[in-house]
Amino acid sequence: MRRLLFVFLFSCLLIATSFAQTDWTRFRGPNGNGVSTATNLPIEFGPEKNVVWKAALPAGHASPVFTKDKIFVTAHTPTAKDKKDVYQLFVICLDRATGKQLWQREVPRVNKGRLENVNGPASASPVTDGTNVYVFFQDFGLLAYDLNGKEKWRLPLAPMNIYYGYGASPMLVDDKLILPVDADGGEAYLLAVNKKSGKVLWKTPRPEIISGYSTPTVWQPKQGAKQLIIPESFQLSAYSVADGKRVWWVRGLACESKSVASIKDDTLYVNGWGFPQNQPGQQIATVPFAEGLTKYDANKDGLIALDEVKNIDRNSNDKMGFMLKAAFDAFDANKDDKLNANDWNVFRSMMASENGLLAIRLPTMGGQGDMTVSAVQWKYQRPVPQVPSTLLYQNTLFMVNDSGILISFDPATGKVIKQGRLKGAIDKYFASPVGADGKVFLVSQDGTMSIVSAQGEWEVLQVNTLGEEVFATPAPLDGKLYVRTQKTLYCFGK
Repeated sequence: MRRLLFVFLFSCLLIATSFAQTDWTRFRGPNGNGVSTATNLPIEFGPEKNVVWKAALPAGHASPVFTKDKIFVTAHTPTAKDKKDVYQLFVICLDRATGKQLWQREVPRVNKGRLENVNGPASASPVTDGTNVYVFFQDFGLLAYDLNGKEKWRLPLAPMNIYYGYGASPMLVDDKLILPVDADGGEAYLLAVNKKSGKVLWKTPRPEIISGYSTPTVWQPKQGAKQLIIPESFQLSAYSVADGKRVWWVRGLACESKSVASIKDDTLYVNGWGFPQNQPGQQIATVPFAEGLTKYDANKDGLIALDEVKNIDRNSNDKMGFMLKAAFDAFDANKDDKLNANDWNVFRSMMASENGLLAIRLPTMGGQGDMTVSAVQWKYQRPVPQVPSTLLYQNTLFMVNDSGILISFDPATGKVIKQGRLKGAIDKYFASPVGADGKVFLVSQDGTMSIVSAQGEWEVLQVNTLGEEVFATPAPLDGKLYVRTQKTLYCFGK
């Protein structure tokens, strides 16, 4: 009898542990915080070392998400050489135990989304509730499949004018599938659809948003209903999950937000980067639109055309004019090579914004409206990463910059504990750091994976080379580390 009781309790423990470690169902895991309960993770691995399995995949920046026995990714495959706008879109399901492909579904291309620099058409990570998987492509919209690949519903969406291409991922909150669309030119909105039917529940216009790429996190105040917290252009906003109404906001963020906020207790941490010049004291001075017309509108048509500023040289004393020329496309919402008053105001806001890392005290007792004065706890306004999110893990806040500069902070005060370059890591970072097993895992674009101890005075424990570019954020689960490179999904384990 005692033996049977022991076996029963031990089995329950195994089941509970298994379910706890399958909770990586959305981008960056539980609530997007990048923290896993996984233990016994390998720190030394590579294409031929400590590989449990590896699966060839088409290209894609989406991170893998998991059910108890399946893995989902999105991907794209070029169909013609040297033609960036000719490709196919896919949703792929793999067996979690073996990496074997279980099914693949092609998604139609209805729209032609804008892609800039290194972004791709399959950047949004899927999200799953364990029964269905939900995906988004900027060239189509939203789709839902059951775990066997049967399409449940589809919701095509209008073309999206997003400067760098889409960068956020859909997420689930209760019965709602949430999608932020931070499009340029007053076209931004926040969307909630019924996860079972795909029916739109609410759609909130966000006309003030430009160049946003952040995935929301969920916040439950001590008083009041759940909220969606989204880093946006020049601000961070909270929206009601129930009806999509904007509840409160904090000003002072950078002009572009790409990271997911880190939340612990009642404090949120978010980094934002826009223009290299946007450090304190280095902003570019601008003038009102009427003065801009006087200075640049040579043909007196009431607009400022690209042709009217194209000859302004970098060495000119007209710093405002040079920045106007250099980033003209970012302000030209309708891409007609002319700026109107609204475009000019966006330009002014961008030039005045400040890059940095902020700690924001969340209003636990039903905050409303502009909370900037009371909410901002501290600021770090030296260079911060352009894409990767921060990681709050084991009472330390970690942030990795391009060229492999890792900084640890005291989250209570913003004091830098340690700053240093990761050995062998000198490339850009697009994947966000993740924390598990008392360690922080960081992977650069060129596939250099650094593992450091999760403490303020961090130390490098291991540096591994994967041999392929990496844009997707790793997933630590059940004693294994899953890493997606440009061609392969690896499952590493001891």
